Amino acid sequence: MPDNFKCILKGKVVIVGIGNALRADDGLGPVLVGRLRGGVSAVCIDAGSSPENYAGTIIREAPETILLVDAVHLDREAGAWDVLKDSEIFKSGFTTHDLSPKLFIEYLQANTKAHIYLLGVQPKNLEFGEEISEEVRRTIEVLKQNLKEALTCTNPT
Repeated sequence: MPDNFKCILKGKVVIVGIGNALRADDGLGPVLVGRLRGGVSAVCIDAGSSPENYAGTIIREAPETILLVDAVHLDREAGAWDVLKDSEIFKSGFTTHDLSPKLFIEYLQANTKAHIYLLGVQPKNLEFGEEISEEVRRTIEVLKQNLKEALTCTNPT
């Protein structure tokens, strides 16, 4: 799958980790972004559970590609992941967050020329106070390696 990342992560890339670290697997976006920061040629933003608060920051970066990372109900086994684009994002069970993902993505589309993708990972557990499940923890490591391969010295920061 690293080749697939290389195909979509073009130009200036902004990776946005979305999720609540207090809700087990929902925290995977911020955890992955934290592990990538400084190790890839992309802007890495931990947007927590309110990505709309970072819309201005994302837009000011003038990205060519935006990769949103979040827990998504894909109706698959825990830790399974997929990269969704455009209408696929809106069909997914995208969010446990405050603002409609559709509004957030439409706002980014209207204010950037970026290609927007969602890297969704199937959560196992979204309970408050729990740690990230072993399945999702393994997926985070796989995704970290794949993204590092795709983004090492290939895109400006």
